[in-house]
Amino acid sequence: MGVVLVLIVFLTFKGLDKFTRHGQGITVPEVKGMTVAEAQQVFKRYGLTSVVSDSTYVKEEPAGCILDYTPSQGRRVKEGRIIYLTINTKSIPLRPIPDVADNSSVRQAHARMLAVGFKLTEDEYIPGQKDWVYEVKYKGMTMPTGSQAPDGAVLTLVVGDGTSEDDIVDSLHIELDLKTPELEKSSTEEGWFD
Repeated sequence: MGVVLVLIVFLTFKGLDKFTRHGQGITVPEVKGMTVAEAQQVFKRYGLTSVVSDSTYVKEEPAGCILDYTPSQGRRVKEGRIIYLTINTKSIPLRPIPDVADNSSVRQAHARMLAVGFKLTEDEYIPGQKDWVYEVKYKGMTMPTGSQAPDGAVLTLVVGDGTSEDDIVDSLHIELDLKTPELEKSSTEEGWFD
C-alpha cells in the first residue's frame, strides 16, 4: 500500500510539472521606445500578449512610445503572460495653475509655481501694492482662478510696483476742475448742467 501511495504522489507531481510547464519560460524581449503596435508584434512572436496599463509624459520621447513595462526585459515568464505597458502620452498633460492671484506675495507665488513644474518669465509690473501678485498670464492672456496650463508652461506674474493710480496722477500734477469759467460757460450754452 505504501508503494502505491508513493507512486500516486510521484505521478501527481510529475503531472503538475508537465501541466504548469514548471521550469519552462520565455525571456521577455526589449521593447522600450517601440510603438504599441510594434511591441505587440514582438510579443506575439514570443507567445506573449500586452495591454496598455498606464501613461505618462516625457518631453524628450515621441508620443505613443513605450516608456516601461512589467514584467521587465530579461525576466522569465510563462507563455501567454500579459505584459503591462506604460506609454508616453500624445499630448502634454494639463496642470492646475496655483491660486496665487490676489492672495500671495511675489516670493510665495514664485515658489508655488516652480514647485508644480511651471516656468516663469520676468514679472510684469502694474500700479499696486508692492510685490503683491494681481494676475497670472499665459501667452499674454489672464488666467482666471481654477485654470489649467500645459505641464512646464511659461507663465508671467503681474505684480504691483508699489505705486497707486493716485500717485501717478499726483506725480503728473494734473488737476481736473470742471468748474472753470470757460468750461462752465460753454457747457451751460449747450445745456450740460440743466
